Amino acid sequence: MSTPPLFDLTGKVAIVTGGNGGIGLGMARGLAGAGCAVAIVGRNQTKSDAATAELRECGVKPISVSADVTDEAAVAAMASRVQREFGRVDILVNNAGINIRKPPHALSLAEWESVMTTNLTSAFLCSRVVHPMMKAAGGGKIVNIGSMMSIFGTSFAPAYAASKGGIVQFTRSCAVAWAADNIQVNAVLPGWIDTELTRRAREQVDGLHEKVLARTPAARWGEPADFAGIAVFLASSASDFVTGTAIPVDGGFSVMG
Repeated sequence: MSTPPLFDLTGKVAIVTGGNGGIGLGMARGLAGAGCAVAIVGRNQTKSDAATAELRECGVKPISVSADVTDEAAVAAMASRVQREFGRVDILVNNAGINIRKPPHALSLAEWESVMTTNLTSAFLCSRVVHPMMKAAGGGKIVNIGSMMSIFGTSFAPAYAASKGGIVQFTRSCAVAWAADNIQVNAVLPGWIDTELTRRAREQVDGLHEKVLARTPAARWGEPADFAGIAVFLASSASDFVTGTAIPVDGGFSVMG
């Protein structure tokens, strides 16, 4: 069954930071399946190589780029390489992120800055560097990955929650600033998804697994595959009049009382 033209990404080029695993890889799979060439950006070269090998089976050309997305020069070099190899950049998924689970009074300044820089500053650096490329191409799509903690507070992840709240406001600002350039900027707010990050959370937070299942109407943890569809929607012409939004993908977690 062919991809409907509305969701067809043939000839498009996407950068996915943190795209070698978890939600990022789930999105990259969706983009590749719709015909998009994908640049996987991550620091673990072994994981990135495995991800690109998998995406190649979709019949598209993926590449892996090793880059520290918190470093301004590294981000510029990464974007230049993608443009050099593919000739364009149409889509950016800002997915790179970390978490340090401590209450606010136990968090060091270095830990706070590490989380904020990785989760929020990286999105700024990557978005800023692709903006002129997208503008020159006549438009583009940026998808920023937030969290349920963009909505809710939590005692054990203050820096993460602050960074993900910031992602939503940064998304809105970029959406307004770049609308005239035909660049749509949206955020996705994952619920509790079964990834390496949340497996560690289940080890560190007593009763988390049971609490998540009890509050999620879908009665399960999400999977990276649950993000393929939203990635294609927000990267395709289907969402040309959708910008500045923050869309939960959470099995109903955020609407439960």
